[in-house]
Amino acid sequence: MPAVTIRNLSEEVHRALKLRAALHGRSAEAEMRAILEDAVRPANRVRIGSALSALGRDAGLSDADLEALEQARDRSPADPLSFE
Repeated sequence: MPAVTIRNLSEEVHRALKLRAALHGRSAEAEMRAILEDAVRPANRVRIGSALSALGRDAGLSDADLEALEQARDRSPADPLSFE
């Protein structure tokens, strides 16, 4: 797992981080991970499953459509690649 070093962090910010961590019942390191996670993966981000589900609803697809696709699908194995 990658490690990150933060240089030149002021004492004031470090104290605030430690206080915030204590308020959340975790270590300063765990608090920094949570802050970074919230910053790069916000709760309101679009998730691929939700986006695909909405796309299907917008297109008017139903479970019957999915079943029809499954029945029509070719289940035979693909031919292996040949490099000759």
